[in-house]
Amino acid sequence: MQLNVRQNELLDFVKHCHKDQVRKYTHEPYWHHVYAVAEIVSEYEPSGIEIALCHDLIEDTDCTEDDLKQQLLKCGYSETETVFIVDGVIDLTDQFTHEAFPKLNRKARKQKEAERLGKISYIAQTVKYADLINNSESITQHDKGFAKVYLSEKGDILKLMTKGNQELFEKCKKALEAAL
Repeated sequence: MQLNVRQNELLDFVKHCHKDQVRKYTHEPYWHHVYAVAEIVSEYEPSGIEIALCHDLIEDTDCTEDDLKQQLLKCGYSETETVFIVDGVIDLTDQFTHEAFPKLNRKARKQKEAERLGKISYIAQTVKYADLINNSESITQHDKGFAKVYLSEKGDILKLMTKGNQELFEKCKKALEAAL
C-alpha cells in the first residue's frame, strides 16, 4: 500500500498517539496493527484507509474526537472528509465497555455491541471486517485458549454486521471459519 502525503502525516500522528502501546502477543508497536488493517481495506475500499489507520485512536489512546478532527484538518483533509473519517472512527469505537456498563457481564456487553455494529455505516463495517481478519490471525496464532471465545464473539458480530463490502465480508467469514 502506498500512502499519499496526507495519509503519511496522519500515520505519523497515529504512531505518536499509540507511541508506548505494543501488540499483546508479538510486542511489536501497536501501530503495525492499524497499518495492517489499512492495507487490507485498501484492496477493497480505498476510501476507508484513514478510518482504518485511526480506528483504535479514541478507544485505546488519549486522542479525543476533537483532537482527531483538528489533526485531520491540519493534514489537509476537507471538512467533509474529516466528518466522514471521524464518523467512521466513532462507529468503530466500542460503546459497550465495562467502564460504561459495569453491571453487564462480558457476554451481554458483546451482544449489545454486536447489535450496534450491525447498524454502523458501510465503510465502518468494511474496516471492521479487516480488523477482525487481522486480529483473528494474531489471536489464533498466539492464544489458542482465548481464540475460541474471541472467534465465537466475532462470529456473532458477523451475523449482524452484513452491510459492508461483500467481497471482504466473505473473506472475513472464511478467515474466522478457518481459525475455528
